[in-house]
This record gives sequence, structure tokens and C-alpha cells, in this order.
Amino acid sequence: MRLRGADQVADLVTAARDGSPRAVARLISLVEDGSPALREVMAALAPHTGHAQVVGLTGAPGVGKSTTTNALVAELRRQHRRVGVLAVDPSSPFSGGALLGDRIRMSDHATDDGVFIRSMASRGHLGGLAWSTPQAVRVLDAAGFDIVLIETVGVGQSEVEIAALADTTLVLLAPGMGDGIQAAKAGILEIGDVYVVNKADRDGASQVSRDLRGMLSLADRREGAWRPPIVKTIAQDGTGLPEVAAAIGHHHDWLVVTGELAARRTRRAREEIEAIALEVLRGRWGSVGRTDEVSALAAAVAAGTSDPYSAADRLLGG
Repeated sequence: MRLRGADQVADLVTAARDGSPRAVARLISLVEDGSPALREVMAALAPHTGHAQVVGLTGAPGVGKSTTTNALVAELRRQHRRVGVLAVDPSSPFSGGALLGDRIRMSDHATDDGVFIRSMASRGHLGGLAWSTPQAVRVLDAAGFDIVLIETVGVGQSEVEIAALADTTLVLLAPGMGDGIQAAKAGILEIGDVYVVNKADRDGASQVSRDLRGMLSLADRREGAWRPPIVKTIAQDGTGLPEVAAAIGHHHDWLVVTGELAARRTRRAREEIEAIALEVLRGRWGSVGRTDEVSALAAAVAAGTSDPYSAADRLLGG
């Protein structure tokens, strides 16, 4: 997919901000494909960003993330909020694309102009996210969506990456998906801003809530720190979703009042800058002539005639 100059980029950004789902989809495709025009696109989007609330949904496979996301979108639309959804799916080992399609996952909202849903392939990236997710969030932010929901793959301990990207992180659990100790080992008790016990009509839901409450009470929280609420839901019929939406709103208010929202977004921007810089460096090291240099430095380190720090200094200074 190619763009021919600044005028085309400006037209595409204008169309996206005017509500064109096709323009938004094309911008996200440019992000996923690593288009040469990406730098120009991001520069054009930058003045229009910083307004959307970014909410991540994470949890083990089987807890009902997709159903909860679908129900949460419906609740947010009842509040007349424009909603963007990035559903990060496992990648096909053959095509590299997403295995699950957005129309299959959330067909209830397919004809709603106030909702934009995009499935993104993780393409082998650990942490439950696609490498291009931060830039895709920026596209939806600039396009005027009030809230962006990011549903992650669900890959266990690596899933904590969502906490670095979202303003508010929802951790989903469900009865029968392992005991509370396993949840703590997975690290999810350290990242949640709101905990959702889904499938609350099943046996064991109250026990999961009690286990969560007990573990969260052991956390060493400073005075004035956010205390994550626990909300029971039955996403299949929408039970508890108004309470989830309210909890998200309360957390956002707390972030604004305490200044934590600006701090989180600054950390997010820093990590994004570092990631882009590393990609640029990797690209340079893979260029003609540098590959042989890297190989020679690696051979010297392996042979003991150099050390990795000296080799890295030479590579960066070369």
C-alpha cells in the first residue's frame, strides 16, 4: 500500500478525523505493514492525539475476554461514547495474519458507525500484543474515538505488557480457570486496575472474589494509592457491565486528579521511542556491510579475544 506525497497523507488523516472507517482502516494497515510513509503519517496524527482513554483487557484464555469486550462496547455505546477496539489475535503460522476475525468476534457492532473494530495479528510477539499496537492506538486516538479497548491474546506471564500500554488495565478471571495462587504466579495481580470475575453465575465465583480480595489486601500500597475494585459479571447477558464501565471511569478520574495519567503516558511514550530506536538500529546492523561486522564482533567475543561490552561499543560507534 503506497501513498504519493504529503497531500495524500494529509487527505487520509483528514478523512479519518471526519469519521471515515475506510481511512482509519487504511492508516492502521500502513502501521501493520511498516509503510515508508509511516513517519509522515505519525507526524500528521500527533497534534490530534492524547484525548482517548486507553483500556486494556487481559486474562488467561477461556475467561471470556472477547465476550466481555463485546458487552463493554455495548455499554459504552449506551453512554454515547465512540469506541475503537483492537483485538490482538494469535498469528496464523502460514499467513502471519490474525486467526480470528473481528466480524466473527463482535458482529453485534458491525453496522454501528460509532464503533471501529480491528483484529491485529501478534505475529509471534511476546506479551500478548502486536508490535504495532501503540501506533494503531494513536490512529484511533487521532480519529476521535473516546475510548480504545485493547483485548490481548492471553498468553500467561508475558501478558503483563498490556499494563505499559493502557491507562486502565482490566484483569479478567473466571471460576474453574485455576486457583488464586496460579493467578498470583502469572503476575496479573500486580498489573490490574480493575478486576473482573466473569461467569459469576458459575460455582466458585464467590471463592475467586474472596481469594482476590485476600491477595490484594496483602499488597503494600502507599497512602492515597488506587485500590482496585473487584466486579462480578456475566458478560454473556451483560450483567455487571455498567459497574465495570463505572469502575473504569472512576479510575480515569483518579489518574487525572493524582497526575498519574500524565506520568503513565510519558512512560508509554518513552518506551515507544526506545522501541522505534532499537528497530532502526537493528535495520542498520542488517544492512549491507554491517552484517559481516556484527559476525566478526560475535566471533571475537566467542573466541575470548573481545568482550560483549567492547563489541557493542564498537558497533554503536561505527
